[in-house]
Amino acid sequence: MTDARWNHNVEHYEVLLRALPPHCSRVLDVGCGDGLLTRAVAERGIPVVALDVDAGSVATTRAEVADLDDVEVVQGDVMDPDLDLGIFDAVLSVATLHHLPLEDGLRRMSELVAPGGVLGVVGIARSRSLWDLSHDAVGAVLARVRRRRRGWWEVTAPTRRPTTSYTRVLRVATLLLPGVRYRRHLLFRYSLVWTRPG
Repeated sequence: MTDARWNHNVEHYEVLLRALPPHCSRVLDVGCGDGLLTRAVAERGIPVVALDVDAGSVATTRAEVADLDDVEVVQGDVMDPDLDLGIFDAVLSVATLHHLPLEDGLRRMSELVAPGGVLGVVGIARSRSLWDLSHDAVGAVLARVRRRRRGWWEVTAPTRRPTTSYTRVLRVATLLLPGVRYRRHLLFRYSLVWTRPG
């Protein structure tokens, strides 16, 4: 990404962009927020459906991607069983899973992935262990350095503090998504990348 806007979420977009399958022809951005990830995917020439429950986020995303083709912005709740989204070669989500029930949210997003497709999540969890807290301390120092060098892009979407621990996220993801790749990142995030068999 060449966009100069930066925050803890933007820092991890490359994790998801690198996870896109080579045959990717349709992507769902769950909890599109300010539309920056939607833009990053669409600029690669991949059609995107950007989904958010928040009307303000939908309006912000529409403005962000107004100059791009093949982007559909939808206001809706990914957990709504009546919301017919179809299936996607990649389902991506940044800082959204902690707004949903963990098991149901992962299950629902995985159901939207086509065979051979990818579910990519960058999430936030609660630090509970000594390892988590030491990881956070290093992340806090790194964040200060990055903020000085790159500035800060304030998130406009509604935010919520996570209540689920990193350990629980890993445990649930491993149970629901066999073969999932979990990684704990600096700057207060984790990632899950899972490929649906087929």
